[in-house]
Order: sequence, then structure tokens, then C-alpha cells
Amino acid sequence: MKSSAVLLVNCPDQKGVVARIADFIYRHNGNILFADEHGDAELNLFLMRIEFDSTDLDFPLTDFSRHFDPVAREMRMNYQIADMSYRPRLIILVSKYDHCLVDLLYRHQSGELKCEIPLIISNHEDNRPVADFYRLPYVTVAVTKDSKSQAEQQILKLLAERNPDFIVLARYMQILSNEFVEQYPYRIINIHHSFLPAFIGARPYHQAFARGVKLIGATSHYVTDVLDDGPIIEQDVVRISHRDTIEKLIEKGRDLEKVVLSRAVRWHIENRVLIYGNKTVVFH
Repeated sequence: MKSSAVLLVNCPDQKGVVARIADFIYRHNGNILFADEHGDAELNLFLMRIEFDSTDLDFPLTDFSRHFDPVAREMRMNYQIADMSYRPRLIILVSKYDHCLVDLLYRHQSGELKCEIPLIISNHEDNRPVADFYRLPYVTVAVTKDSKSQAEQQILKLLAERNPDFIVLARYMQILSNEFVEQYPYRIINIHHSFLPAFIGARPYHQAFARGVKLIGATSHYVTDVLDDGPIIEQDVVRISHRDTIEKLIEKGRDLEKVVLSRAVRWHIENRVLIYGNKTVVFH
């Protein structure tokens, strides 16, 4: 069977970067399948995603760093290498709303999201029937104002036992502590029900309705220690009118939320997202 790998690179923009990478892959018997690049002139930064056939490499992919490090040092590169046959482990956190969870699980079952889901964690029992339908483990960790810290510790223990590669907040209606987020840097993906940076925090549809906006949106982003301020992976919008009630805004918004979140999760799984600063480049 053919196998492929993805190399994500960022480094100072300079002559010869693409040539050095292509030559390295060629000399070691790889074959480039797809290549995409972006230059940030303001930061003098070069970013690239290369997917290559690794079937006939003359070294195991696990030894890639040992062979590629001299090139990386010469070109002052930061890089990541990923085996595309690997199915990352995803744990989902969810509260009562089911639309994002159902969409993720359907896409997972259909093969669109090539990952493993060892556990779903919730602070409510409401979505257990959904997990049961897809035959996935579901654990409830109740959260109250007075038990938030203990609940987080219990969730962190569950995560440590199952060793996820990343976590998705599928409308998990709790703010995670900085201590929690720091244990999974740029490995927690959230869906926020507004077009960030507009209407951060709670009840964004109510804020949008009060402001009389003509577009509402949804934003999927990596979670950082600043609320709703992490690097954005995907966004989308839908037009609304003065006739739309808050209930109609919420209905339209939920359609956006599930699609935007699933796109972001898929691109993360496929190693299409490169973070730099508080921004991302998404190589489609």
C-alpha cells in the first residue's frame, strides 16, 4: 500500500527553501504529491505544506527528524512531520446542545473525519442517547459554581487516561481554566457562535440582535488563555433580516456552527493548519 506524510514548515523567507525541501525528499526516494506555500511579507516569513509519498523512503518515517534536522538548521526552519496513515485520538466535550456533536459523529462514522474517538465527556446527561447510537463511551462530569475546579481535575484525569491528540469543544458551555488550557496548547478546538472578534463571550446572538447586524457568523478557533481570542481556523456567515427573531438567529446560527466546526476539525486532522503568532494559515 502507498503511504504518505505531510511536512509543515515555517522559516524566514529566503531563496532556495522550496528547492532544498524538494531536493531532500527526492534524494531520499520520496515523491511530492501536493505542495502549497504562503509568504508573509510583513513578517518576512515563509510557510509551506508538502504532502509526499513516503512508501519508498530510504529511512523509516520515524527517523525523519534525524535526517532532516541539518536542512532545518541551515534554513532556520520550524517544522512538523505527520504520518497520514495515523488516526489521531479526539475527545469531545459537550453540554446540552447536540447539533455540533451529531454532525461530528456522523462525519466520523461516514469516514470523513479520519480519527479515533475514545470518549465523549459532558456536564449533562442529555447527549448520552447520541453517544449510545454511535456506540461511543460517554462520561458525565457535573459542573457547578462551587465544584468547577474539582470537575476540571476529574476531566483532566479522564483525558490523561486516554491520551488524546486533541480535544474539541462541541458547544461545551464552560470556560476552561488557564491551567487546563496550558496542558493542551493549540490542541483544543472551540466553536464560538459569532463572527469573531465581534460579540465575544456569552449570548452573542442576543448581542447581534440588539445591535441590528445584517450578518451573523460562527468561528472555530484554537483555545488559548484569552477568552475567544485564539488563532482562527475557520469562519462563515449567513445573512439575516430585520424580520428575524432571536430564535430565528439561533436557528440559522446552529447550521453554521456545526459546519464550521467540522471543517476546522477535518483540516486539523489532515495537518492543513499552520499556526504562527495568533494567526493560522490553512492550506486547502
